[in-house]
Amino acid sequence: MTIKQGYLVFDIGTGNARVAIVATTGEVVHVEREDIHYETEPLYPDSRYFSPDLLWKQLVGLAKKAIASVPHVTIKAITSTSQRQGIVLQDQDGYSFIGLPNIDNRGREWEKELLDPDYIYKTTGRLPSALFSALKLIALKKRQPLLWDQITSFTSISDWVTYKLSGVLIYEPSQATETLLYDVRKKEWSEAMCARIGLSPSLLPELRWSGSILGEILPTVAKELEVKEDVLIVVGGGDTQLAIESTFAQNHDIVIVSGTTTPICKITDEYSVDNERRAWTNSHTDKKRWLLETNPGITGLNYQKLKNIFYPNEGYQQMEQEMSKLEMTDCISVLGMYLTDEKNASKKGGFIFNAPLEQDLSRAHFTAAALWEIACTIRWYFDQLCEVTPYNLPYVWACGGGFQSETLAQFAANLLQKEVHIRQGFNQASVVGAAVICNQALGVNDALSGDIKVITPDRGHDDWMYEEWKQAQHFFSKINAAYNN
Repeated sequence: MTIKQGYLVFDIGTGNARVAIVATTGEVVHVEREDIHYETEPLYPDSRYFSPDLLWKQLVGLAKKAIASVPHVTIKAITSTSQRQGIVLQDQDGYSFIGLPNIDNRGREWEKELLDPDYIYKTTGRLPSALFSALKLIALKKRQPLLWDQITSFTSISDWVTYKLSGVLIYEPSQATETLLYDVRKKEWSEAMCARIGLSPSLLPELRWSGSILGEILPTVAKELEVKEDVLIVVGGGDTQLAIESTFAQNHDIVIVSGTTTPICKITDEYSVDNERRAWTNSHTDKKRWLLETNPGITGLNYQKLKNIFYPNEGYQQMEQEMSKLEMTDCISVLGMYLTDEKNASKKGGFIFNAPLEQDLSRAHFTAAALWEIACTIRWYFDQLCEVTPYNLPYVWACGGGFQSETLAQFAANLLQKEVHIRQGFNQASVVGAAVICNQALGVNDALSGDIKVITPDRGHDDWMYEEWKQAQHFFSKINAAYNN
């Protein structure tokens, strides 16, 4: 078997942790994965946390399995990517003592204590929300002072992985964007935001750009993983940004990333913020670019959960076959958006279908309804992004595991009336994007696959079904308003 050169990529998502080996050509050679173990903290109504020690043990085990599975691949470098908004906290001895994932909302009750949201938005590119790291830290300071007193630094989950590998603690800008402590226009930490939120700038590590080389792997880690001691550690980045790198999208293109959430991002080399606060402004892994982003929040995670309920022992292909035989008018899902800017908050949702129950109502109706809702949220937030920044190109790029569903890709093309371009490797987009930045860091010129699948929109518009879905959203908005009162 031909010896290949490649990279070891740690990819920590919301639901599971993956370790992949990807060739310099972008071919994903092997993937190992396990679910992440979260705990809840009863001091807060909506909290999650994880043990860094336990996660690191999982990652090392996955990496050893992956490396052993492909002895014909020589590992040249290691990098990492992860869920955005997640952080890991370090004490004065450099010990990582607690991890707070993106689904940790312990800071929600302090959101409204942050004054002058317009200033915060113009500085950080987003409104204050429990989603972002600073609110998680405020919650610790307010209610868990013993934990708070231990903190001497924190970083993103992906940068924590490279810290464990290299011993060098940094924060990469595409991840720093998610802290509320980063000036997105100046691309540096904001002392003004630290003062406003009440956090010391001394907590913030040095910023280092994606693709920077931190040095060689620690000898003890090299021995444990059974890789050479000259393997380089490369700064990674946020999973959305690296997924976008995998598409090779150009300046002014829009990319849809279908994962746990569904970021819809326009690449731009001109800094801007939306005066009406409809979009986030993010740092990109490319230091010359920004991303304008709209995002409906939890989408793909809902679909995964429905698969586990209705198709626990079948694959996605079986779901696709059953959905292809349906009429889409039989069931509508309302599982997360509710025509609101509040992301991932706990609300009432459900399905709307004809009553009494029709004889042919099947499990496929519910999963198809969830995919249709994802497509409708893509349309809603795509239109919102286009109000912020006009977009006249006839195509969009798409990547992420959600687009393994041809049904979803066709729904999106029909609703947007745009070609959907999907590059090979789309279902492991963050991993392939990691190979892109490693190639750049090491000066490797191997060309990644240029194969692109194009989904052409049906010219018969689905606007009436989209309007029906919006009516269902309004219906559940009223239910939630009545429930909360």
